[in-house]
Amino acid sequence: MFPYLPQTEGDIKEMLKVIGVENVDDLFYDIPDTIVRKELLSLPKGKSEYEVYKTMEALAQKNKRGISFLGCGSYDHLIPSVVKHVLQQPNFYTAYTPYQGEISQGILQSIFEFQTDICELTGLDVSNASLYDGHTAASESVTMALKTRKKADTVLISETVHPNTLAVVETFFSDVDVKFKMIKSENYRTSLSDLKAQLDESVAAVLVQTPNFFGWVEDFTGFADAVHENKSLFIISSNPMTLGILKPQGEWGADIAIGDTQVFGLDKYFGGPSVGYMAATSKLMRKVPGRIVGQTVDRDGDRAFVLTLQAREQHIKRERATSNICSNQALAALANAVYMSTVGWSGLREAALQSTRKAHYLYKRLTEELSLAPLADNEFLYEFTVIIPDAERVLADLQKEGVYGGVALKQFYPEMKDAVTIAVTEKRSKEEIDLFVDLLKRVLK
Repeated sequence: MFPYLPQTEGDIKEMLKVIGVENVDDLFYDIPDTIVRKELLSLPKGKSEYEVYKTMEALAQKNKRGISFLGCGSYDHLIPSVVKHVLQQPNFYTAYTPYQGEISQGILQSIFEFQTDICELTGLDVSNASLYDGHTAASESVTMALKTRKKADTVLISETVHPNTLAVVETFFSDVDVKFKMIKSENYRTSLSDLKAQLDESVAAVLVQTPNFFGWVEDFTGFADAVHENKSLFIISSNPMTLGILKPQGEWGADIAIGDTQVFGLDKYFGGPSVGYMAATSKLMRKVPGRIVGQTVDRDGDRAFVLTLQAREQHIKRERATSNICSNQALAALANAVYMSTVGWSGLREAALQSTRKAHYLYKRLTEELSLAPLADNEFLYEFTVIIPDAERVLADLQKEGVYGGVALKQFYPEMKDAVTIAVTEKRSKEEIDLFVDLLKRVLK
């Protein structure tokens, strides 16, 4: 008997009798033989815990380690050790998605703290309990806009938004009659004049990003006025780490702020999991997907937390639900909350400033000593794009030396075959940056 199967042999026989079949195999008679594997799998015999540990350790040694200058949405930041210690507490770590969060004050408080941090970062009124990732957060924000402007069927998206965001949004609405039009860029920054030219009563929302996909910081002066005059919603996507030194989305006049919080205490983990954040103005609160945790007091006057809004299909009629894909990344959002609580505003700003100073140091060496041309002469924080001759070969040679030198944009834009986006975080030392430059000098010859 397997330890987690409560049915006895007698239970199984009784159920089969009620159903009217002789044995469990008869339950699958209508499934084609080509689908069902009837022979036993050739699996090794069970191993001891120590043997399993040794096997997993050997597999882990095959992972390649190196100095990372990779970015484009996933970054190698320092993570305080306390994040992992809190995250691995059994009452958080071993719990499945907390659908019954109403009865868990610990889960509710962690979500409340996450929401509070996101509101403070973005300068907006309300945040939800988190979303799947930054790209799906964009899809959810578009859904909100379309529900708000019910007669509108068009969304304008800047050319400088992450191409994966565009791909996810288009896939999300692939079977719905929604139109997506691109706002042209000028020198790789969103064109206000082209935005104004495309605004009409059919436009539900405008989606832009800063810093944009190429790393450049965008100036959205005048954008909100134009969008709101057209009675559309203004959505700004931002790397939340940069909000420690950049103007928050709320101050730009955004109705909805979105992004990805991988930078807050989450390792790259080979691409996930991550967390999507969303904040909005109070008038949009009831259209925010998922759930929102609120603070109150119990009958004894003590601080307590409750689910204030529950817009998931688990709570209300499906046709009225606002959540899609995944409405909460509770464990990863807990990591975000612990990170933000640990570093505070001063630590967040320091991490962003250190990253920026180090990125500008590398940029200066690359453009002056190696004469590499930037993709554009724009302001940036800790990510920028340069042209590296024979980029694909150069990056491969750097990787052999244990340095991941950046992201080749050819995979996103085939015409940009030698454009490489490089990210420098506070984790990179001067020695590592100098090593990168020295290796690059060698492989460029």
